[in-house]
Amino acid sequence: MRRTALVLTLALLALAPRPAAVDPPKLAVIIVVDQMRADYVERFKGDWTGGLKRLVTEGAWFTRAAYPYLLTITCPGHATISTGTFPSTHGVFSNQWWDRESGRQMQCSDDPSATNFGYDGPGKDHNSGYRLKVQTFADRLRAERSAHVVTLSAKARSAIMLAGHGGDAVTWLSEASDTWVTSSAFASAPVPEVARFIAAHPVAADFGKSWTSSLPVTSDPNVDAAPGEHPPSGWKSTFPHVLNGTSGQPDSAFRAQWDTSPFADAYLGAMAASLVDQFRLGTHDGIDLLGVSFTGLDRVGHKFGPRSQEVREQLARLDTTIGALLAHLDRAVGAGRYVVALSADHGITPIPEQLLAERADAGRIQASQIVERVEALLAPALGTGANVTKLDGRDGNLYFANGVYDRLRASPRLLDRVVRAIASAPGIARVFRSEELKGARNDADPWRRAAALSYVEGRSGDLILAPRPGWVASTEAAGHGTASADDQRVPILLMGYGVKAGRYDEPVTPADIAPTLAALCGITLPQADGRALGAALK
Repeated sequence: MRRTALVLTLALLALAPRPAAVDPPKLAVIIVVDQMRADYVERFKGDWTGGLKRLVTEGAWFTRAAYPYLLTITCPGHATISTGTFPSTHGVFSNQWWDRESGRQMQCSDDPSATNFGYDGPGKDHNSGYRLKVQTFADRLRAERSAHVVTLSAKARSAIMLAGHGGDAVTWLSEASDTWVTSSAFASAPVPEVARFIAAHPVAADFGKSWTSSLPVTSDPNVDAAPGEHPPSGWKSTFPHVLNGTSGQPDSAFRAQWDTSPFADAYLGAMAASLVDQFRLGTHDGIDLLGVSFTGLDRVGHKFGPRSQEVREQLARLDTTIGALLAHLDRAVGAGRYVVALSADHGITPIPEQLLAERADAGRIQASQIVERVEALLAPALGTGANVTKLDGRDGNLYFANGVYDRLRASPRLLDRVVRAIASAPGIARVFRSEELKGARNDADPWRRAAALSYVEGRSGDLILAPRPGWVASTEAAGHGTASADDQRVPILLMGYGVKAGRYDEPVTPADIAPTLAALCGITLPQADGRALGAALK
């Protein structure tokens, strides 16, 4: 009798109308604000009336997001956001590294098999996502949801790492800022849709414009013109900043000024909106992706520091730019039919000269002096010469000449002396031997764990130097690339389809962004180190 009742119940359930399947979002949007510290949201949100305010008030705000690894730099940050993995997994641990095989410095997006195409000038260099060891969220969207992928940035490494190994319009600005670029890894020729926008909107049209303050300028001269600021050529440390170059025409100085201003971000925002329309993003049967990395804040932060009036003003202008882009997506795709994730690739350490007014433990690491120390120690045993092939102070990876590190490992006392000599240099907190970082991703020592998450066997240096908080190796006013809270902590803001608005104070990482978007879009990220941020999902 019970069996008959069960069969009857199941039959009735089969005939009952089923709830309609929930459609996935039509468009996923990843916005990276290069060098946006987490505390900027609390400090400056009162200035905002546009897109940043909308993301904070209508979206999910994760207040305790941080990178858990050591080398908080642009290329690994973008790759972490796009893949949901850490550098030790995705393979891109720095902006550049010494390639032992070719014997030269290698950029993270270098690909000798790719050919760059310039839109308004000759294409230079050779770039792709060739060095990424895993697929990005965009790669999986293309494979599983037939996505159209558009990514944009003023930096090659940013646009490319957001896209991965393919895309319809992957576009960036050349290192000299003299032409927009794509490469044969993404297109067989310059993309017509991008070419049309660039032809109609030449960067030179901004020549002669003035970046003035739209906010009340502080009465404290140490904020608007603080010690250590290093503005671009032709500018002073105070507003207004006029984009007039140094020769009376759109020269290289003008391009550097433009790149260090809100005009560059506004241009990217307008290009993104145009390409949304031209590629009809969010209107196809699959799920499309738009990735935009705004780099203006990074340029401004390096020149003026995170405490400057320029940083505050740059974010206020970016708030307007992002607001216009979101409003355009509302019209083109439909409010609630797209999902946005905003974060940053790293933070920024204040200008050391400013920190020294408050504390003694701050300064600039002198990589050349460290190399001199090491060479002096090695000379009696190994001979005078270039025993150190490369030490780039910006990422703290020290490479010995071929065979030298093997000889040092065979002489533990000498190697220990070298390590101790480096560790005693001003600004150095720890020195790690490469062999001790293998398998140390879950080490109880937070410094070793952070270094291990940034370590890539075969690519990373023989010794890894970890700076002390407050110390930078940059020659610019302010720098980053350390395991300090200044550099590791960034915001994560989610808004739109499937997102539950609110403030979330749980510890998270930017590696959680791609798994979260994957969960909303119903795709898989088989190698993810991060996790979906379920607390903010409906």
